[in-house]
Amino acid sequence: MKRCDVAAVTTWITAAALEAPDQLPARVMAELGIGRRSALSLLRRLQAAQWLLREGTKRRPMWRPGPLRQVVRRYALAGLQEDLAWSRDFAPCFTLRREVARMAQHAFTELLNNAIDHSGGSQVTVSMRQTPLQLQLLLSDDGCGLFERIESAHAIDDPTLAMLELSKGKLTSQPERHTGRGLFFASRLADVFDLHANAQAFQYRGGGDRNWHPSRALPRRGTSIYLAIALDTTRTLEGVLRAHSLDGDGYGFDRTVVPLRLLAGDGAALDSRALARRVAARLHWFSRAELDFSGIGEIGHGFADELFRVAGRAHPGLQMVPVAATPRVSAMIEAARGG
Repeated sequence: MKRCDVAAVTTWITAAALEAPDQLPARVMAELGIGRRSALSLLRRLQAAQWLLREGTKRRPMWRPGPLRQVVRRYALAGLQEDLAWSRDFAPCFTLRREVARMAQHAFTELLNNAIDHSGGSQVTVSMRQTPLQLQLLLSDDGCGLFERIESAHAIDDPTLAMLELSKGKLTSQPERHTGRGLFFASRLADVFDLHANAQAFQYRGGGDRNWHPSRALPRRGTSIYLAIALDTTRTLEGVLRAHSLDGDGYGFDRTVVPLRLLAGDGAALDSRALARRVAARLHWFSRAELDFSGIGEIGHGFADELFRVAGRAHPGLQMVPVAATPRVSAMIEAARGG
């Protein structure tokens, strides 16, 4: 009897069980070119691993998707419509609470649309997996890579500075068609969000940290984005969208958070006026910018003066609010604001 690898069929067994619950052994036989005995053995192993549930009678079993579910699809980007990919190929295969399903749909369609409109590639692979604890989504395109795209559109050739701009939001290579909200809000919906492109990687965690960190890059062409949402999360799409409005009640994207730790490297001080100007770039597109100093032990007078006095006077309608600043950093900020 030919023994088949369980992992080799998990990418399509969920959809197959939904399409033909009473004909699953025949589907497995046809897909893998194996006999009925081997197919039944494989289905029992999938059941033991929680990929399948067996119902019905002994003579007429019915196979259903189990607690573990996965769908993997590869698409040509030309002519792809992200809403149809979601509603046709993915949404029917997962059992999720309404709020989790809504967040998953939003992240899925926004990130897939980014690959369609911005990547310049020809294909994208999308994988979604449900475990007992999480919903996990991975999208990988074969395009030029996100940081190369930002360099060509905005002349930012340092991936860390590009990530700083992405973390603010409202950054897009096609301003006539997009507002730069998709990746920003998708990351805020997730408990873990990994971004890999052009031999660079950054991770955002949605717990108590809520900050971007450099990570180990995957050796892949194009852009790969992974996110995970806890199935028992109290986060909602409505709450995340409203949290970035100025008053917390509307849907305007008026408030952002700037993770200054990205610029500090291995504990380096934020010292120069040039660096402060990079931090201040595009902040006047918002009404309130929270400057997150967590992990920053020291800033220089030039940095503080350029950011809080010079940029503050240039944009009087912008609230720049330092958060998580040490007493030493706070004192330097107050000195700069005092002029």
